[in-house]
Amino acid sequence: MSNAVLGIDLADRKQAAALTDHDSRVLARRRVVYRAWQLGPLLDWALEQARAAGFSSITVACEATGHRWQVLEKLSAERGLNMVCVQGLLVWRAREGEDLTWDKSDPKDAMLIARLTTQLRCYEPETSDHTWSRLRQLGAHRTRLLTESTACGQQLRDLLECVWPAVLEAATRPLESASWCASIAVVLRRARDGDLAPVRRMGLARFTAAVCRELPSWGVTRACGRIVGAVFAALGDTVGLVGHRHGALERAGFVVEDWRRVRATREDVESRMVAVLDQLDLTELVATIPGLSAVGAAAVLAETGDPARFTSPRALVKHAGLCPREDSSGEHRGHSRLSGRGRRELRSAAWRAVWGAQHANPVLAARYEHLTTREHNRLAGQQARAACAATLLRWLHAIVVRRTPWSAEIAAGRRPAMARDVVRRGGAAA
Repeated sequence: MSNAVLGIDLADRKQAAALTDHDSRVLARRRVVYRAWQLGPLLDWALEQARAAGFSSITVACEATGHRWQVLEKLSAERGLNMVCVQGLLVWRAREGEDLTWDKSDPKDAMLIARLTTQLRCYEPETSDHTWSRLRQLGAHRTRLLTESTACGQQLRDLLECVWPAVLEAATRPLESASWCASIAVVLRRARDGDLAPVRRMGLARFTAAVCRELPSWGVTRACGRIVGAVFAALGDTVGLVGHRHGALERAGFVVEDWRRVRATREDVESRMVAVLDQLDLTELVATIPGLSAVGAAAVLAETGDPARFTSPRALVKHAGLCPREDSSGEHRGHSRLSGRGRRELRSAAWRAVWGAQHANPVLAARYEHLTTREHNRLAGQQARAACAATLLRWLHAIVVRRTPWSAEIAAGRRPAMARDVVRRGGAAA
């Protein structure tokens, strides 16, 4: 109660601030033309105004949008001031609740931010060290590279399906076959004006040798002779829009080169992420979970930050939006669905990680089978997989926070009473 509240509506150049007491009475207002990193004088001014009104200090509040709140947090910490954040959705709702309109202005938003703070509808922002911050940045870059890689693969399929569909039948899953990708790269590099005859004149032996030289750039060293032979056999096929082959194959060549570059960059980023896990002494811990790779664990932890900031594994699951949302009122019992709130990127990372872990991890496999085959409240495949993703997040929280290897007995719920007491004291992973 000894602090006044300084609500700041952050923008690029023009900032609006409102200093209020705990009854939301405005003590002072100010608008300045400052960048975020130039807000130090504004904080000093607000502190003087608060002390003149009888307060000992101020609490700084803002919306956690963009990156500017981190600069404001640093400036506040340098002056010994506390800073909290308010969700943008709450500000939007409060703005509508003022007069049932969508009237918006920066000074009004600053006032609403301060009012929500006095109502304790705020939270302390995450503060992470440089190691966790680096892991988050690498994870965000990897996510973008995954999106680009998927887009390149789908674009390549669309182009070939239009002008050369026979080559897509050379492998069951062509985009996932390194031999097929290397073969296509050789073909598109040597084809001229959409004419595949120069590649056919190489003969199968020379073509196979060229593919073998191309394979290391796709992550393997041994070619599948059946797939390479099928691609070579498709060179004489004339089905498709042959008249469009020149432009389409030329463009497909550009796509393949982009795809190779993106894959190489992603592998470098993933190696850097694993190196960060080594710095945090987490690589050996996450390796104890069968089916979870170091890269998959790093991708999840890049989105969670330090799991110790969550009070419980359930809080981490809620942060990911993977917790069930109840729908009941009186006699009505609706269907429970995922909340879908929280961090969307974390849900995606957990979803990707559980695909591999579900088949290699016996506990997850048994849980998935139970959820999809039980008589009461049977789940569909996607629902059960989401439940497994939530389970994986709980495991990661337990082993990272308690620094204890994963245990199949405890994870499957077969722990004895003594082990359960140990877990309550933080001695084993749940």
